Amino acid sequence: MLVAVAATGALVATGTSLARVGAALGVTWRSASGFVNRFLELDASSDAESDDLNLDDELESAEAEEKPARKRRATVETVVTPDVDSEVQVDAPEPVVAVVPQVVTQEVLPEVEADATADEQDGDLRLDVSVPAHTNWELPPVNLLRLSQHKELDTRGIEASGAVLEQTLRDFGVDAQLVGMTVGPTVTRYELELAAGVKVNKVTGLSHDIAYAMASADVRILAPIPGRSAIGVEVPNKQRQLITLGDILTSDEAAKATHPLEVGLGRDIAGTSVMLNLATMPHLLIAGATGSGKSSCINSIITSLLLRSTPDQVRLILVDPKRVELGQYNGLPHLLTEVVANPKRAANALEWCVREMEMRYELLAEIGARDITGYNAMFDRGDLPTAENPDPLGGRNYDRLPFIVIVIDELNDLMMVAARDVENSICRIAQMARAVGIHLIIATQRPSVDVITGVIKANVPSRLAFSVTSIADSRVILDQAGAEKLIGQGDMLAAPASGRPARVQGSWVDEDCVRKVVAFWKRQVTEVQYVEGVQGSENGSSGATGDAEDGDDELLMQAMELVVRSGLGSTSMLQRKLRVGFARAGRLMDLLENKGVVGPSEGSKARTVQMTVEEFEEMQARA
Repeated sequence: MLVAVAATGALVATGTSLARVGAALGVTWRSASGFVNRFLELDASSDAESDDLNLDDELESAEAEEKPARKRRATVETVVTPDVDSEVQVDAPEPVVAVVPQVVTQEVLPEVEADATADEQDGDLRLDVSVPAHTNWELPPVNLLRLSQHKELDTRGIEASGAVLEQTLRDFGVDAQLVGMTVGPTVTRYELELAAGVKVNKVTGLSHDIAYAMASADVRILAPIPGRSAIGVEVPNKQRQLITLGDILTSDEAAKATHPLEVGLGRDIAGTSVMLNLATMPHLLIAGATGSGKSSCINSIITSLLLRSTPDQVRLILVDPKRVELGQYNGLPHLLTEVVANPKRAANALEWCVREMEMRYELLAEIGARDITGYNAMFDRGDLPTAENPDPLGGRNYDRLPFIVIVIDELNDLMMVAARDVENSICRIAQMARAVGIHLIIATQRPSVDVITGVIKANVPSRLAFSVTSIADSRVILDQAGAEKLIGQGDMLAAPASGRPARVQGSWVDEDCVRKVVAFWKRQVTEVQYVEGVQGSENGSSGATGDAEDGDDELLMQAMELVVRSGLGSTSMLQRKLRVGFARAGRLMDLLENKGVVGPSEGSKARTVQMTVEEFEEMQARA
C-alpha cells in the first residue's frame, strides 16, 4: 500500500499525464483521474487515518465505475464484406475430376440492394487532418453500381474445342486425356491427365501448335495445375463475360469482408469473386501496357473504398500526372488534398506522407501501442484522453487514426522529374508504413527497370500484372513469364506477397456509376477542407517545413494569443479552440517555439509558456 502511495505521489509531483499514471497503476486514465484526486485530498488533509486507506478497493471501485466504450462514430447502410485473411483469394474450388469432361459454369448472382449495417470495429479511426470529425457519415448504397447481364454458355462449342485439343496432342504423340473443363469469364481451362511415362515438357513446348489448332490468338499452359496431378490449358473464350464492380460487391465473398480496406478486384477462372485486403498486401504494384485495364482497376479499387469506408476510416492521396484519369474524384471528403497533377508536387506529397508516418510512430511509442489497430483499440476502450474528455493535468488529447491510401496512376512521369526523391520516399513508406496504416498503390504502363527499380520491387511485394508485350516486361513485374500471354481488357495475373499468380478478370465500373458515388459523398459536405502543406510548392519545398518568420499561417497569431492568455502550451487545446487537426496544431506549436513563445516539447506534458501577456500586447501594439 505504501509503495503504491509513494509511486502515485511521485508521478503527480513530476507532472505526469493521467494516461501515464493509469498505465503505471494498470487502470484507465479516467480511473487514474479519480484516484489522483483522492490521493491529493488525503495528502492535503494530513489525516493520521490515511494509513488505513485500502488502495486495492479504491482501484477496484474506479474500475467498476468505468464508462462503456464510446458510441460508434457512423451508422451506415451498405453491404458488409469478408475479412479475407490473405492477400488474394487465388485457390478457387476445382471441379470434380471425372472420366467424362464436365463443364463448370459460373453462378449467376442476383441483383441485391445494400441494407446491412457496416461494422466499424476495425476502421473508426482518428481524423489526423484539418477537416473536423464528421459524426453522421452515410455510406453510398451498392445499388448505385450496375450488374452485368448473364450470357448463356456455348456448351457444345466448348466441348468441341476440348475434343480438338485432345486430337492435337495425339497428333504430336502426346497421350493425354481430358478430365475436366472450367469456364471462366475470360478463358476456359481444359484439364488434362497425362499417361504414364509422358513428360510434362512435351505439352508445354506445343503452346503455339495448340493455339493454331484451336484458332486462338494464344494459349497459356499451367504445368501442373497447383495442387493437382493435371495440366491446365487456358484458351480465351470466343465471347467474354463482362464483370462489373457491382457483381463483385454483391457476392457472397464480399458479404463476408469486414475490413474497410478490402476492395473488389474481379473474378477468377472458376467464377469466384476475388477481394483484396490492402491492409495485408500491404502495398501494391500495378503494371501493364496501354489499354490493358490498369486505369479501370484503379477506378474499381477507389470506388470500392468509397462504398465501404467513411472519411473517418480512410483518407486518400491521388496522384494523376495524366490529369484525366482521377480528376473526377476532386471534392471528395476522403481526400487529404486535391488530386495531384504536378510531378514535383507529387514528390512533396510523398515526403509529407513520410513525415506523417514518423509522427504516427512517435504517437504509438508514446502510448505503448504496436500498430494502428492497437492504438485504435485503446481509443475505443476509453484508455486515452480525447478532446471531449480531456486530461485535467493538461496532457495531450488523442484522436483516432485513419488509414491513408496513396494512389499513383503513372509512376513513370514522377521518375522522370524527381527520380531520387520519389524512390526514397516510396521505399521508406513501403518499408515502414504498414504498421501505422499507410498503404501505397503504384501503377505504370512502362514496366522497365528504370521505372520499377530493384529497390521498389523489393519493398512492394504484391503485384497485379496486366497484358504486356514481351516476356522481359513480364519478368520485371512478376519475376516470371506469363503476363505476355494475357489478352487485355482487364485480364490480369494477381500475385500476392507470397503465393503463385492467379488469373483474374478485373471488374469494370463505368464513369456514370463513379459520378453517382462521388455525388453521394459531396452531398454530405458543404465545403471540403484539404490539409495544408501536403503538396508543398513546385520548387520542391514542402509546406510543413515553412519558415515561422514568413507569417504565412493565418492562424499563428490566434494560436499565440490563446497560448499566452491561457498560460497553457497544449497542442490539444489548439485543436479544440481553432478546430484544426493534430498535424496542423503541432505545426503551429513548432512555429510558436521558433518565435520563443513556448519552450521545447517535454513529451506528453504541456509546453512552458515563455511570453507574458504584457509582452504579447506590446507586440500587437507594435504591429
